[in-house]
Amino acid sequence: MLELPRNDRFFDAKTPLQLLMTFPENDLDPGETHEAAGELLAHLQRVGIRFIPQPKAESVESWKSRWIQDAASSESPPPVAAASSPQPSPQASAGGSSIGPEVKTPPRAPEGRLQPVESFSASDDPYPGTSLPIAERENQLTNLASVVAGCTKCTLLAKCRTQTVFGEGNPAARFAFFGEAPGADEDRLGRPFIGKAGQLLDKMVQACKLQREDIYLLNTVKCRPPENRNPEPTELANCREYFEQQLQILRPEYIVCLGAVSAHSLLKTKLSIGRLRQRFHQYHESKVLVIYHPAYLLRNPDAKKAAWADLQMLMRDAGLA
Repeated sequence: MLELPRNDRFFDAKTPLQLLMTFPENDLDPGETHEAAGELLAHLQRVGIRFIPQPKAESVESWKSRWIQDAASSESPPPVAAASSPQPSPQASAGGSSIGPEVKTPPRAPEGRLQPVESFSASDDPYPGTSLPIAERENQLTNLASVVAGCTKCTLLAKCRTQTVFGEGNPAARFAFFGEAPGADEDRLGRPFIGKAGQLLDKMVQACKLQREDIYLLNTVKCRPPENRNPEPTELANCREYFEQQLQILRPEYIVCLGAVSAHSLLKTKLSIGRLRQRFHQYHESKVLVIYHPAYLLRNPDAKKAAWADLQMLMRDAGLA
């Protein structure tokens, strides 16, 4: 069994490989010992520790010549072997036995794989028509809501809905928050974002120094899908003319897409939230920011930090910060 040098950096690293030191030698057969030692060596290389086993003096010198002296000439620690050209393990000078098994590390993801894409425009032409006075916007939105209330394009959704959820808010809003679909609470009361996700959204809006009455809220589809499933492509297509008319009437300065469904629908892309966020995209004359849906943040609280970074970017651009 390998003898390990006492190294506080290693003992502070809590990994299953630490247990290798505590097993009696006869608890592991030679194959298991060999495998565990290889895992240990790989771990130590990843955390930048120059791990030196303690066999014969000749082997230690061989190890030093390969790793320690090379590392001394560089400011960085010894590199971890890449998958395309794995770093050979040092060989003992006497007897031909290896100090440790060959260390192989899995290939790393390409550097740009999860990087945000460059900003792009879904529709860079101006909104059709002219900007309307507030009273006329309210009138057109009311008329459009009546049309939506009687819509039966999606037979299933029309049968299972309690009522349509058109949208609500300030007709002169700078910010439109564009969600996915109504949930059970929204279907029952006919208002967008009033359930638990809506309560979190209210807090997010307030963190941006805004109130609910300052913004406009709408969804890609106006009826609740059964069991809160994602809208089907045909359902999104059937409702597209409604949300496009809403945005044309509102002409918001900013559209905040909440989640993948709204982002994909508005920007006509299949890129992930991770690729679309942290950039302003374009929809006609509106700047589009893509962030995680509040319902996703409730399930994954760790993502709130990323969402807050996106909202801070929005505030800076809008002059609210």
